[in-house]
This record gives sequence, C-alpha cells and structure tokens, in this order.
Amino acid sequence: MEPICGLDALPHPVSAPKRRIAIVTDAWHPQMNGVVRTLTTTSERLRAQGHEVAVVSPERFASIPCPTYPEIRLALPRPGAVAAMLRDFAPDAIHIATEGPLGLAARRHCLARGVRFTTAYHTQFPEYVARRTGLPAEWFWRYIAWFHAPARRVLVATESIGTQLRAHGLSRLHRWSRGVDLAHFSPGAVQPAAYAELPRPIQLYVGRIAVEKNIEAFLSADYPGSKVVVGDGPALPALRRRFPDVHFVGRKTGAELAGYYAGADVFVFPSRTDTFGLVMIEALACGTPVAAFPVPGPLDIVTEATGALSETLERAIDAALYCDRGDCAAHGALFSWEAATRQFLEGLTAAEPAATP
Repeated sequence: MEPICGLDALPHPVSAPKRRIAIVTDAWHPQMNGVVRTLTTTSERLRAQGHEVAVVSPERFASIPCPTYPEIRLALPRPGAVAAMLRDFAPDAIHIATEGPLGLAARRHCLARGVRFTTAYHTQFPEYVARRTGLPAEWFWRYIAWFHAPARRVLVATESIGTQLRAHGLSRLHRWSRGVDLAHFSPGAVQPAAYAELPRPIQLYVGRIAVEKNIEAFLSADYPGSKVVVGDGPALPALRRRFPDVHFVGRKTGAELAGYYAGADVFVFPSRTDTFGLVMIEALACGTPVAAFPVPGPLDIVTEATGALSETLERAIDAALYCDRGDCAAHGALFSWEAATRQFLEGLTAAEPAATP
C-alpha cells in the first residue's frame, strides 16, 4: 500500500523555481467555506513567493444555482472555454481542485493533450450528495474514482481520507495539510461582550449551516450551558425556529471570529463528512478544546490532550472541558500555511515527469 507522500518532516522551506500555476475550481468567492479559504490562502502564499497563479473559477463564467444548494453557483462554460484559458496562460502545472463542471472541463483538456495534472479531494462528495438525494453514497464514489484516476497525484489533507481513497482504488496520494493564521487566531483574542451574559460552559459551532454539517446533532445535545452558532447557510431559518434558545450570531471573520473561538469553553464539530475541518485547528489555536465524533477529520486532528471524540456528543463535550487550553493552543500553532503551501508545491513537483539527464 503506497503511503501518502508529504513534507511533514522537513524543518525548512524548500527552495523552488518560480512557476506558472493554474488552479481550476468550482468553489470560489462569494462562497465561504474551508475549500474556498484553503484555495484563496494558498494562491496568496504562492503569489507572495513569486509564483504566477491563475485561478479558473465560476466568477469568470455564467452560472446557475446548484440544485438543493442555491448558494453554490455551477459554472456554465462554453465548449472549449476552459481549455482556451489554460492554453493562453500556458501553465507549468495544472491543479484541478474540484469535481464540478470546471474541473471536468479542465480534466478533459488535460487528457486530450496529454498534460499531467493534479487533483485534490477536498469534500466528502459522495456522502454530501447521498445526504441530499437519499441515494447510496457508493454510487457517487464510482464517479470520484473515475474523476481522480488519471491524476498524477491526488492531494489529501489527512491519512484517514487517504485510507478511504485507497479503498476505492486511488493510490497516487500526496499529503496537503492546512494552516492557521496565527496573527488572528490565538488565545489572546478578545471575546465578544455578549459572552459575559451567557451561562457557562459556552459551546460553540462555526461553519456553514447546512444539512451535511450535521449541526442538528449539536443543537439537540442535552448538555447544560449555552450554545452559540457562528455562520450562515440554507438550514439557518429552520434551525432558528426549532432551537429558539440557541444563540445564532451570523457570519464572523478575522479578529471578531477569533474572539468567539477564544471565549468559548468548548468547540463542537458535529460533521461526519468533512475531509479536514479547518475550523477545528482555528479553535485549537485560540486555546479552545474540540468535541467531535470519531470520524475522519477529528480522528486526524484531535488528541487526548486537545479534545475528546465520542459517538455521544454530550460525553465528548464533557471530557473536552477538562483539557488544558495551553496544550490546545500549542497543538493548533503546529498547523502553518507556510508548511501547507510547501506541501502543495511538492505535490505539483511529484506530478511532473523526471528530469532528463
């Protein structure tokens, strides 16, 4: 079984020639989620290092609302439009980040011209679609295996996700972790004034408010204290009506978001379908322990010192409250965008043919 390649052990940045990198993604602004934040930050870091980055995203095309998820726009590229953009940019490396219409167009172009490319598995797509359609997830795993099979490397965030992909026949894997902006997310962030009025312990959720995030499991948990939800999404109106005692505060960013993390007693991550969970490492960097289910993502990030995992969220919340906040902050600080960007670049290099002597 081939291991996931990566740069976890490298102590110093890898010097690399400046590159022309095309990133093709169906997830982009104005969406706000872990995929968009990861791609945005990675693009910014690459440009800061002197690389030239072109992002082929839905904002460059006409689009329609995604069925059952109107906040997500599906691009409608004209035949050959994505291929023309890639030819005009003439990249040294092509990374296809998502499996949607733009990703399919880029994949088709690369295969037709014999161009090597990398992909990434950001989202538990089969489980998401199965949750929304009621159809078996295995049907959609066939599409995932087909889509990623020609890639020279499939970039994955954790070993648990790598194990899932290997089980579906994908073995050319490369580790691409995630990072935290420690300038914002730290234990010293100023907590919101509203926290002073709330009964403790404050249990916090941050992220998209959508059915696949399994937020209802958190809001239904029978544990004393206060529940706070940061974020928005299609499930928000229904959850507001059903859980009137929960404090829904809307979307927050930057220093304000960091304050919500730092002032909470425990961060609850109820999702069973995320591939990583960027919000978990942001919470840890702010010194807040994590309570979650024992599934991929939490299994790869949360340690006994920094949170608790249980099939019963109440038990996980209770156990996490005993964690040392200093240990949580130290663990969260280990996830840097510098290291993650190095891993991304190394994944592109691994996809290239060997140099001719």
